[in-house]
Amino acid sequence: MTNAVPLDDWLNVIDEEYLSTFVKAGGSAVKFAVADEDKRHTLREVLEARCKLSGFLFIGLDTITCRAHMPQDLYFEAARQIDWRLLARRVLLRLLMNLKYKVEGVDASAPGGIVGAVADANGVDPDSVIQELRPDLERTVYKNAELARPFRSAMAHLCRLEYFEAVEAEEYRGTPLLSWLTGHDNRIGHLKDFDVQTQIDRTTARLFLESTCRWMREAGYPGTVILLDNSHVTVTPPRPRPPEGPRYYTKAMIMDHYEMLREFVDTVDEMSGTLLVVASAYEFLDDDPRGRGLGCYDALRTRVMDDVRDREVVNPAATLVRIS
Repeated sequence: MTNAVPLDDWLNVIDEEYLSTFVKAGGSAVKFAVADEDKRHTLREVLEARCKLSGFLFIGLDTITCRAHMPQDLYFEAARQIDWRLLARRVLLRLLMNLKYKVEGVDASAPGGIVGAVADANGVDPDSVIQELRPDLERTVYKNAELARPFRSAMAHLCRLEYFEAVEAEEYRGTPLLSWLTGHDNRIGHLKDFDVQTQIDRTTARLFLESTCRWMREAGYPGTVILLDNSHVTVTPPRPRPPEGPRYYTKAMIMDHYEMLREFVDTVDEMSGTLLVVASAYEFLDDDPRGRGLGCYDALRTRVMDDVRDREVVNPAATLVRIS
């Protein structure tokens, strides 16, 4: 196999050149890794383990379980893997730490409210903590121009709810917001009390993903790693199709999916502190315009394929690598 790199060598480059330096400093990158099924499975396991060790948030997506040609479906699947209440609590703790409150020993995942826990740790009245916290929350979250307006409004409300809300509360008042973020109930009629009037759909999903990646850093994560296994996109559906089983992608769906990936490549700088890894099968490299690989969509192919590459020497930092 020409121009291939061992998986461990490539992951070491990702660690040294991206996660521990570039991405941690707020940069973002999109990488395409082409490998067989076993290597893709190993890639996910190892990448997730490394993220856990280095503090990065890991999100795993698979085109066999979510409709990869629809940006909102990818976002909803990612949002379901995020503990939004924990993020809000971590943001509050960071704001309170900046206000010189002692937060050591205060667990963001503890059952009680954050403000009460910090007030007890500092021997002060909770109302005074809120009084000091409110303007910082307004400036850092609600008026944060780097976040999409409906997203920052939702996050500000989630933060306020965590002032005293118990984690195990029987009736969590932010349930409509969580249902909206995760796609379980995307109707905005239930959000009138939260100053949110925007649906998460095909046209807005990428903006929400960009805001989510920035929110991770506000919550203290060094960055986010998203692994998208899109190998199922290139699978030719059997004929006749079975009545049940995994979904298959039509040519129109494939084109939509590749267009979405092209947009991610072109707007990568908008996803602060994020590494997006697209893991593909070797069929992804098919250059036949009539096929299901890159050849059917030049706009993406010209962005990820190297115009010049050595037959013997591999560039492990290239946008697209073949895993041996």
